[in-house]
Amino acid sequence: MRNLVLIPAFVALGTGAALAQAANPQVEDTGGPNMVIEVADAEGNSKGTMVLDLREDLAPSHVARLVELTEQGAYDGVVFHRVIDGFMAQTGDVANGKQGGDTSMAGMGGSDLPDLEAEFSDATFDRGTVGMARAMDPNSANSQFFIDLAPAPFLDGEYTVVGQLIEGWDVLDAIKKGDAAANGAVEAPDYMLSVTIQGAEDEAPEG
Repeated sequence: MRNLVLIPAFVALGTGAALAQAANPQVEDTGGPNMVIEVADAEGNSKGTMVLDLREDLAPSHVARLVELTEQGAYDGVVFHRVIDGFMAQTGDVANGKQGGDTSMAGMGGSDLPDLEAEFSDATFDRGTVGMARAMDPNSANSQFFIDLAPAPFLDGEYTVVGQLIEGWDVLDAIKKGDAAANGAVEAPDYMLSVTIQGAEDEAPEG
């Protein structure tokens, strides 16, 4: 069995859960590929779309992984298995997190691709920052990622920043929250109905 690919529980419950939701930060599209996620509830009803600006300048290997798995369709149907109010929403377990299946092991797995070497940077974890989930080994990120609901500077330099939410703040805030007493585990979780990549190569040619 793979190592547990989760942000350590002592971080989540000891600090994150106490954070109040902050105002949306000033963000911009840095020109990297955009990851477009349509979120649905457990019944399959769309809740809207989020757009993540992926930061190749900060974490090229991790961005490449997200793009690869998205283009394979691996993220379609994957649940937000762990959502802690005032902290973050975690998803991306392509092995154990498929909507409609047994998701009791969601958060314990990843893809068949090798784990990634950490790409820590000086970027701070703000509201809407996208980070790669990992086990205790810094070089264990694989497919799971999380989106911060509030600033989480205690994660700075400890997790790889891979992107930033630039559209869909209301959708992010509406993702179904989990049980704080169960480390954010969600019953009948929301999920990623569809995930696509948009980049410069997708723009219509001039002329």
